[in-house]
Formats: sequence, structure tokens, C-alpha cells
Amino acid sequence: MIPMSCCVFSMKRWTDREEAIGLTMLTVGLAMLQGARHEHAEALRGAAAELEVTVNIVECRRASHVSPELDAIILPGGESTTMRIASQHESLLHAIFDWMELHPHRPVLGTCAGAILLSSPGEGRQPFLSATIERNAWGRQRQSFESAVEVLLDTPSGKDSTAPEAQPDIFDHLPLEMQSQAAPVLDDGFPGVFIRAPRFVTNGLSCIPVAMLGEEVVGVLDGTKLGLTFHPELTIDRRFHRWLLHQAGQSKEVK
Repeated sequence: MIPMSCCVFSMKRWTDREEAIGLTMLTVGLAMLQGARHEHAEALRGAAAELEVTVNIVECRRASHVSPELDAIILPGGESTTMRIASQHESLLHAIFDWMELHPHRPVLGTCAGAILLSSPGEGRQPFLSATIERNAWGRQRQSFESAVEVLLDTPSGKDSTAPEAQPDIFDHLPLEMQSQAAPVLDDGFPGVFIRAPRFVTNGLSCIPVAMLGEEVVGVLDGTKLGLTFHPELTIDRRFHRWLLHQAGQSKEVK
């Protein structure tokens, strides 16, 4: 049985095209290794509210939490080497990569270090993102920045909704209060938050660019695997989390 850390919303419609999928619950695994994982959980709850869907968020802390019942997975940011080391005791990354190989059509969102793990999973595995990526390519922490990002990805629109009440994890950790602190929604692009960000090497890129910072590729899509070098969970613009739920619903329909 998978652990329940969920936020349930009434389901009235699925996307802006009003494609009903019935009263199906979407179950999203969140790798609780490092980074803004609690903020990712809040972003998922916000996206679910905007889409009026039901979502169960599973906090994945050990291999046994990575169930075949998961419809999607999020790999948050952090420091990729630290994440690999931290996962060894409970074999979490190994189980996540096994799940991805067993369920290749289910969506995964990797942000910052999560994108590095998708492009370089190690363990003799083939990359899940066909893109070369350089760590900390923009410089040290003080070179972190915010800038408008052009989004080329088709994402479902959502209705305006009140942000759901923040939910603590099993250790009573709460996410940052995003409504007052997050990067704002922009009229001319997505509010990209780059923190010691990696960089896609364009000449090693064989998947689809879906987010651009000027001429720089900062987001790529390889099938149902989405890698971003910035942090969408630190904004109140939920379009990438809506994309994940949308893709999870589509994948669930064809199981």
C-alpha cells in the first residue's frame, strides 16, 4: 500500500478542452531527497486545483514507496551528487529509474539537479533525456538570477483558484508561503528562477527545446520526460505542474 499524503479536489473537468476522464485519482510520486520538494508538493496541489482534478502526492523516501500505482514522478532540484549519495541507503533513485524503464510512457518532471539525473542516470543506464548537461554552468550561488523564460511547451490552461492550504509532510515540514514570496506571474514569459543552474549543451541536444532564455535552451522534452534547468516550484505559475498532471491523465487513460 502506498503512503497517503494527498490533497483531494472535486473533479469537474480535465483540461481546457473539457476532456472528462471520470473520477480517477492521479497519483504523483515526489522524490524526497533534497531541494524544494515541499514547494513542488504545493505546486502540484495548486495545479490540481486549477485543473479541478484529484491528486494524491506520495512522498518517496525509500524504494518501497516507488509503486507501479504512480502515474508520474517529480525529481526536484538540489545537488545531484548529494542526491545520489543520499538515495543509496534506501535505493530510492535505483527504484525510480527502474520505474521509469518499466513505465516509459508515464511523465517525469526533473528540475535543476533533477534534470541532471534524467540526462545522466548512471548505473549503466541509457539517458532518459537525450541531452548533454553541464552542472553549475552559470557560476556560483551569487550568480543565481531570475529572468523571463519563453515557454514553447503546450500546457493546459487552468481556472483561477484560491491556493490550497499548505500541507506538512510526515515530519511537519511546511513549504515556503509562495503567494507573498514567489516570483510573480509575468505577462511576457514564465518567471524563471535559476539557482546554481546547470546548462544544456546545445550541440549535444537531440530532444525538443520547450523553454528558452533568449537563445539559450533551458527546458527540453524527450517523450514524456521534461527537464528544466530552473525552478518552476518557486513561482505561482503552475503551467509545468499542470502539464505533468495532464500527461499523467492521458497515460492513465491508455493503460
